[in-house]
Amino acid sequence: MTTFLDLVREQLGPHPFRYEHITTFRLEECLDLPAGLIDRLIRELIDRPDELPIEPLPQAVPTLTRLAEEAPLVFVTARDRAEPIQRWLKKTLEPVPPHSIWVIATGDPDGKLHYLKTHAIDYFVEDRLETCFDLARAGITPILFAQPWNRRPHPFPEVQNWQELATLLFQES
Repeated sequence: MTTFLDLVREQLGPHPFRYEHITTFRLEECLDLPAGLIDRLIRELIDRPDELPIEPLPQAVPTLTRLAEEAPLVFVTARDRAEPIQRWLKKTLEPVPPHSIWVIATGDPDGKLHYLKTHAIDYFVEDRLETCFDLARAGITPILFAQPWNRRPHPFPEVQNWQELATLLFQES
């Protein structure tokens, strides 16, 4: 979402919005911006992530690289197309063999559950709290990646960053 805010700045100039202001996935509810602008910029992020200056979060690359040594990386996204994010992931996760990066685009957050159940995936890292509740009801253990838009009470394991996720995944202290 920092790249989204950078794109807003490019379009409108200086603005008062910060990452912490994004308290829901429905951006028009938390940012005083025209809906058309929000839609256009989100579409740009979805269609061209590999062309934009989107940096991975700290420790994401080493954590995912290590995880890929044990199993393919499966990214299940609500985006409507896999190819753009697959290109970004392959570029960003250069140490990971391309055949070990799988991207499944469901086109809808609710579509994630079907894929995960069909492929017997027991754990899933997610930043959308509503999806975590759906996964838990279906017997999948969600791990919530903390973000400003998911700061409500919940019963799920939670990580604040990629280092915490690595500690959880690899049982490190």
